[in-house]
Amino acid sequence: MALPAVLRELLTTPGPSGHESAAADVFARAASDFAEVERDVLGSVVARVKGTGEGPSLALVGHIDEIGLVVTHVDDKGFLSFRGLGGWLPEVLLAQRVLVLTRDGELPGVIGKKRGPFKKDKDEKIELADLHIDIGARDGDEAKTLVRVGDPAVLVSEPVELPNNRVVSRSFDNRIGCFVAFEAARRLAEAGGVAGEVVAVAAVGEEVGDFAGSRTTAYRVRPDVAIAIDVTDARDVPEADVKETGEVKMGGGAVLTRGAPLSAKLFELLHDTAQKESIPFTLEVVRGTTYTDADAYHLSRAGIATGLISIPTRYVHTPTETVSLDDVEAAVNLIVAAAPRLSELSD
Repeated sequence: MALPAVLRELLTTPGPSGHESAAADVFARAASDFAEVERDVLGSVVARVKGTGEGPSLALVGHIDEIGLVVTHVDDKGFLSFRGLGGWLPEVLLAQRVLVLTRDGELPGVIGKKRGPFKKDKDEKIELADLHIDIGARDGDEAKTLVRVGDPAVLVSEPVELPNNRVVSRSFDNRIGCFVAFEAARRLAEAGGVAGEVVAVAAVGEEVGDFAGSRTTAYRVRPDVAIAIDVTDARDVPEADVKETGEVKMGGGAVLTRGAPLSAKLFELLHDTAQKESIPFTLEVVRGTTYTDADAYHLSRAGIATGLISIPTRYVHTPTETVSLDDVEAAVNLIVAAAPRLSELSD
């Protein structure tokens, strides 16, 4: 299975939290082929596929922002201090290539470490404050003509296709959720729609923790039902603990989450649909917060029946996030099969 062109463009277009416009443009442009597209003041995209009757409306929600970096200081030698936009392990960042997103365009650089990249003490712990971005500037004055404090950056990582329909890339978290929402809505539109409106959402601001895009789009769209689509840690790697939340593995299909914030009736409908349609899936448990856009949607206004479908992902929050396209296809197929059945939730 080749990497779909829309997904490739989503993965390779920079869009860290607070600076999602270029990636949102990709989503909006692609969705405009089959849906009515709107943008809100925060930058989230809503793509509406009209319903054929009076059935319940469905929002399919992915977040369009990726984790990134932000420049916080330029020193006299021209090195850039930075902090994370979203959660990073500092050891992941050392020696990575980056693109700084300036008002004049993308500026390449590399991440270095004070005292050099090699450890004299093998137990030395790398801290974020030990790292800097080197853009090749002669000095601070030159660097300040190229970069401003507050400029964001992303790591450089082109998608790599592995055997068994597996793909490595940065920003699967959560361009893959946006792609699943896009592709499910596209297929439903191509099939003539379902009774209720289907809305594919690319929400901003999830990685920095305030769920800005999901809060505002939930309020604006007012769906009867919402399904958030995100990544979750695949636990089929060495020494992973499967006892905490469930045995999630790459190639196991879509991940259905059940737990306190989520609609039990919607979970059962998704679970039943997957079984009836022979769509592969695994189960995951949450005991409270999901740390996804579902947390905002289920509490919007008087409450929204909300579900969560995830894609098993290895090495989350690194530039080598790895997914199986088979699992992506399972998630799309599940949503497409479940959408015509949503009226059953009110039975």
